[in-house]
Amino acid sequence: MSFNSFGHLFRVTTWGESHGVAIGCVVDGCPPGIEFTIAEIQAYLDKRKPGQSRFTTQRNEADAVEILSGVMPHETNSDVLISTGTPISMMIKNTDQRSKDYGDIKDRYRPGHADYTYDLKYGIRDYRGGGRSSARETATRVAAGGLARKVVPGMLVRAAMVQMGTMKINRQNWDWNQVNQNDFFCPDASVIDEWSDYLNKIRKDGLSVGAVIEVVAEGVPAGIGAPVYAKLDTDIASHLMSINAVKGVEIGNGFEAAEITGLENADEMRMSHNGDVQFLSNNAGGILGGIATGQPVVARFAVKPTSSMLTKTKSVTAKGEEVEVMTKGRHDPCVGIRAVPIGEAMVACAIADHYLLHRGQTGRI
Repeated sequence: MSFNSFGHLFRVTTWGESHGVAIGCVVDGCPPGIEFTIAEIQAYLDKRKPGQSRFTTQRNEADAVEILSGVMPHETNSDVLISTGTPISMMIKNTDQRSKDYGDIKDRYRPGHADYTYDLKYGIRDYRGGGRSSARETATRVAAGGLARKVVPGMLVRAAMVQMGTMKINRQNWDWNQVNQNDFFCPDASVIDEWSDYLNKIRKDGLSVGAVIEVVAEGVPAGIGAPVYAKLDTDIASHLMSINAVKGVEIGNGFEAAEITGLENADEMRMSHNGDVQFLSNNAGGILGGIATGQPVVARFAVKPTSSMLTKTKSVTAKGEEVEVMTKGRHDPCVGIRAVPIGEAMVACAIADHYLLHRGQTGRI
């Protein structure tokens, strides 16, 4: 199985399976001299790890990250690690696999999952949680994203859930301080109770629901990215689309741009008092012609409902028999919740990669 890597200069390779001994990643191309702590990386992983509320899978994983290579200890602060410029390998041990939960579907294809296509392509599939197709793999991306944030000075990448099912936030109520104070990473405190009641019913009914996540990256240097085949938004879209269950990505106002006039969509420009170009809006999502404008980079992605449900669905076996499938085990009624820190990480990785590409091509930032 090839294609386990993404990125150009800041290149991430992930490894491991959902029910294997461990999962991990190798970050190749992280510049030397980057200072970070394990606690900083762990804080992002803690946002993604399972079992933190009744609305996420109850698989009990600490997701404790270990740094295996590519760093040296700081001379005066033992908590700080310094990148050496060599590959940084990180590992997260799996401690709460329950492979027996998947015994009933060993020969059955779960609708909405990669079971059929993996079997079709490779002639073998890991039915124990999906192996490489499991969202468990994304924990390693979050670890890599923690490093990526350190590569671009002053960059702040944050994400929030802005829609669950048909229920959307009121954008007038957007408050970043609310995001880490509720189970949904939601920036609108007024919808939390309604969302809780709705998802609790979904969970009790053995069903699932989708979501939309918005990622905002501030402090992105103007000029990074390149035209035609190396666009910043191309790689952001590609990175986000690679996340499990993601079925749509948009940059800036995205599909809304198809509903308005060119005048409404144009981000008009003026000169500020200090002589800099100032945009009057940000419909472009901080990217024009594949190159960052210096405004916040804004991307949204749609996550489909979790395919694993405690409700029977029609399917077939590897032998062509028609059967019904009900996935046992521990699953997220809305996988979009834990996709929030994953989206942050993938955008951070894309921007870090383009930051290094730009520096290599122009010799400046």
